[in-house]
Amino acid sequence: MKIEEKIKNKYLYSKKKNVFKFFYFYFQFLKAKMKPRLAYSHWGVDLIIIKLLNSKNNGIYIDVGCHHPFLNNHTYLLYKSGWKGINIDIDYSSIDMFNFFRKNDENIQVAITDHIGEVDLFFHHNRAAKNTISKEFGSNAKEIKKINSNTLDNIIENSKFKDTQIDFVSIDVEGNEINVLKGFNLKKYKPKLILLEFIFSNQKEFYEKNIKEIMDSDVYKFLINNEYKLINWNHDDLLFMSTNYSK
Repeated sequence: MKIEEKIKNKYLYSKKKNVFKFFYFYFQFLKAKMKPRLAYSHWGVDLIIIKLLNSKNNGIYIDVGCHHPFLNNHTYLLYKSGWKGINIDIDYSSIDMFNFFRKNDENIQVAITDHIGEVDLFFHHNRAAKNTISKEFGSNAKEIKKINSNTLDNIIENSKFKDTQIDFVSIDVEGNEINVLKGFNLKKYKPKLILLEFIFSNQKEFYEKNIKEIMDSDVYKFLINNEYKLINWNHDDLLFMSTNYSK
């Protein structure tokens, strides 16, 4: 193991507060500030989201697979605009960073799926975006660990947002999106917008991807059957709007 990996494992990924972690967090923050940006998420999709929801102030979001509090994050622009919500990730170090920078949110380390219990985590390394609980997409993992699982319904019911309107939901969980949706009562919470990552079977260039694969997928059919429509396809991100949503 390289010396920098040993240092990170001892200090950065520790659940104890320490000076190394403090400076690392602020280094990440300053690095992001050095490049002023209008958008914070991949491909600028957060600009589309905030435009669609611009009549809503102080809204509520849920970010499943949040990964980083501001870099390539779909909800940071909303957070800066006064929104708040729930951020969830399987990686402790990600949630540790959210607790440091986004204290107004509820930040939870757990795997989200369609049942409460335990699941296999297909683990590559700490802070790896491709860590997943999907067996299909985790076949090249370095090791398999056990991790607690929960449903989105149960998370919301035990949060301070239990009786509030959920405006926006982002789901990026490396192939387990359909099971997250199955554990989420769309009829009850009725989020206005749902953004999810869609992993194509053909992982080639963007122009080689086909919308037919999206329309034949379980996630597309599930959302269509629950009164949502696809309104935007941005690289690997699909944006669905409730058919009942009016500004």
